[in-house]
Amino acid sequence: MSDADTRLAALEARVTELEDLNAIRRLQWAYGYYIDYNRPEEVAGLFAKDGAVVFLSGEYRGYEGVMRLYGTWFQNLFTGGRRGPVHGLLLDHFQLQDVITIAPDGLTAKGRFRGILAGGWHDDIVGSKPDGMPQQFWESGMYENDYVKEDGVWKIKRLDYLMQWQADYETGWSKTVAHLQPAVVCYPENPVGPDVILPEKEVRQTWPHRQEVPMSFAHPVLAKSFAVGDFTRLQEKWP
Repeated sequence: MSDADTRLAALEARVTELEDLNAIRRLQWAYGYYIDYNRPEEVAGLFAKDGAVVFLSGEYRGYEGVMRLYGTWFQNLFTGGRRGPVHGLLLDHFQLQDVITIAPDGLTAKGRFRGILAGGWHDDIVGSKPDGMPQQFWESGMYENDYVKEDGVWKIKRLDYLMQWQADYETGWSKTVAHLQPAVVCYPENPVGPDVILPEKEVRQTWPHRQEVPMSFAHPVLAKSFAVGDFTRLQEKWP
């Protein structure tokens, strides 16, 4: 190839990468908007054919599993089985701080996002609030997701949400224990349970417990990922 051909090929690859980054970012942000407004069918449509969701130490697999989580459990819990926004119910999901890494083949990718949720029931409908949940609450967690390009379209392969904390709005996170706890019973014994429970070593304890969330992306300066406890090797790279 000539120098011009080489430069053109590099530019085309870079443009494709930028388009892929924007497509994945749009995909994840759309997910947040769909769950805000209780639209489980649209949520499920964002996933690959063999997609999965990891939530509260359980994995929901395939279209049926995704719909069981967002359509059966969440919809029944928060809206009494009704689709769409409900008068007086707030469930706003903010998707922030994305770091997306496209694989060299351009067919798979990993993405890390921070999620923040503001939720609650207005006094008008506080009687519909599920037992055990605060009337107003905050939640935050990390997404470490896998994406795949199917037939030229980016989809979610595995949405892995690691809740970091939940807090009663009135008392704050210093006095709050998470109102959602790790899954312990699978479907169908639990009609809204996951298809499988994660191995014991991967169970996610909830707030106030804190744990490392491994990062899928390489260090932006050192161009290498460092494992937990690898601080000595990191120091060796410093001047």
